[in-house]
Amino acid sequence: MSQSKKTFVLRIDEETFSTLEKWAADEFRSVNGQLEWLIDKALKEAGRKTAAPKNQTKNKKEQ
Repeated sequence: MSQSKKTFVLRIDEETFSTLEKWAADEFRSVNGQLEWLIDKALKEAGRKTAAPKNQTKNKKEQ
């Protein structure tokens, strides 16, 4: 089942973007994918989002 995604503009300083871009490349993700992963992880750690069952997780590296 696919999930629709909302698009929005994010303004970020160049140094932060460069650092994020390097981190994303190290993890074999796009910057957008890295931001999605970071936000998802933060929401789960804050108890704002429940973790998906392990058999439904697309990328096992994220676990």
